[in-house]
Amino acid sequence: MSIAPKRVAVLSPVAWRTPPRHYGAWETVASNITEGLVARGWDVTLFASGDSVTRAICMPIVDEGYEENSAVDPKVAEYLHISEAFEHAAEFDLIHSHYDFMALTYTRLVKTPVLTTIHGFSSPKIMPAYEKYREGYFVSISDSDRAPGLNYLATVYNGIDLALYPFQEFRGDDLIFLGRIHPDKGVHLAIEMARLSGRRLIIGGIIQEVVGQHPTEHRANESDRQEQDVIEAQEHPLIEVGIE
Repeated sequence: MSIAPKRVAVLSPVAWRTPPRHYGAWETVASNITEGLVARGWDVTLFASGDSVTRAICMPIVDEGYEENSAVDPKVAEYLHISEAFEHAAEFDLIHSHYDFMALTYTRLVKTPVLTTIHGFSSPKIMPAYEKYREGYFVSISDSDRAPGLNYLATVYNGIDLALYPFQEFRGDDLIFLGRIHPDKGVHLAIEMARLSGRRLIIGGIIQEVVGQHPTEHRANESDRQEQDVIEAQEHPLIEVGIE
């Protein structure tokens, strides 16, 4: 007798499409997990924006992410999106949330177990939510990015789709930094390394600013997501850094 595949709900953010056209780290991870499970025969439902691309069943609340459509209010979209997933909780054996602390507030209201992948702690101000729901099921993306007291089941490093990064037989001479332009991401360390080595640094990513209660994200250029947005930094060191 065959055993029916487990039914898994993947809760992706609705800031960007899943997978994103450009930036969208959490949406990228949610997409990779979703498509990987589908390829292995799992019954997966993806809660994401309506323009998402997936082989799973997609259950959208908004047609486009709020970062891609200014007519969508972020808070309204998020509340409707998260609540939709949990209103269908009884249909699943597991809900895998990539929605930070917000989805935690629903976890005690349903019988379906909820696994939360924590993609980083954006601010100490969000910690009370994690502390209240610390008995939940959590996955960290690195051992160094853990908060004490939470019920971690494992550390699972973010995988990548190798098809997006074809092997190049010959290396270039430039240094490259890809990521959100923010002090937490260490772009200043990349700049320091470029100055020390005297090599050109290419920086690709969005610049995130906080306007009111919501982050606003700017891209240097619109481009295909396989051709990362780039900003060419100064070719030669701006200052000399002494090394003892």
